[in-house]
Amino acid sequence: MTLMHDAPAERTAEAPPTLTMAQALNRALADALAADPSVVVFGEDVGPLGGVFRITDGLTARFGEDRCFDTPLAEAGIVGTAVGMAMNGMRPVVEMQFDAFAYPAFEQIVDHVAKMGNRTRGRMRLPLVIRIPYAGGIGGVEHHSDSSEAYYVHTPGLTVVSPTTPQDAYGLLRAAIAHPDPVIFLEPKKLYWSTGEVDTQAPLPEIGRARVAREGTDATLIAYGPSVPVALAAAEAAAEDGRSLGVIDLRSLVPFDDETVCAAVRATGRAVVIAEAPGFASMAAEIAARVSERCFHHLLAPVRRVTGFDTPFAPPKLERFYLPDVDRILDAVDALQWEDA
Repeated sequence: MTLMHDAPAERTAEAPPTLTMAQALNRALADALAADPSVVVFGEDVGPLGGVFRITDGLTARFGEDRCFDTPLAEAGIVGTAVGMAMNGMRPVVEMQFDAFAYPAFEQIVDHVAKMGNRTRGRMRLPLVIRIPYAGGIGGVEHHSDSSEAYYVHTPGLTVVSPTTPQDAYGLLRAAIAHPDPVIFLEPKKLYWSTGEVDTQAPLPEIGRARVAREGTDATLIAYGPSVPVALAAAEAAAEDGRSLGVIDLRSLVPFDDETVCAAVRATGRAVVIAEAPGFASMAAEIAARVSERCFHHLLAPVRRVTGFDTPFAPPKLERFYLPDVDRILDAVDALQWEDA
């Protein structure tokens, strides 16, 4: 808050509010709708109900049914409609109710959303955002807990981001809505209820730039989305044993921030990549390959990965055995130390 010249000397700016990630996303959508009349929000049950996770709560009441509205249960139709809107000057933000529910829209995403700019030699851009609640940690069954990022990062023409903190959830969503090309916005479901200060006046984060979540000198943990808090917990546990682990929060999967990631790995000489998705042909595999290629002469041990298993997602009572945890991460770090001995 800007102070007036006659304000008392002891007066200070108000602290940013503490919000859940869900509230931060809701605030971002509301601010985008208020700032730009071309922004519209739609999807299954996002209107008066406010969405399954209440991310769009109150938006229909505030902005009207022509700005935030429900659609039929037809994901291909939802995304196809968004393509037509974006081609005609609007900025649609659509919600896929759960990660695996987006698969019926995959043809639209791959053949039209991702390719329109290239197909028209840049004459027709598609400024649209596809919000997808993804990953596990909520005790959901397999069609509600997929980590589907590999499909999107493998598709040229898509920007793919995933926030970890409420501040980044707000900033990245505002940046994604303002982006001139399509953005897949992956929202970690288990972090919807995490809290943190959200400064809506702060500069928006740059899409394509990672965040150094924790400095470290012995090894670098590289994570994104739902895996970042687990990586931070592992780093905290390692510190009790005298080891210093840095944590990189990618934030943006495409474009990928080689500069920040490689600087951290070159400084420590060791790296562990952490992700919930199965490890085979995964985002974690791509990260490991990029680090190995670019940091080869600095590595003191091979890059390790801690991922979900190469199976369908586990049922709720077995979920904790499927997801990366602190013990598995520390085991991978121990393996790095042993190979260096």
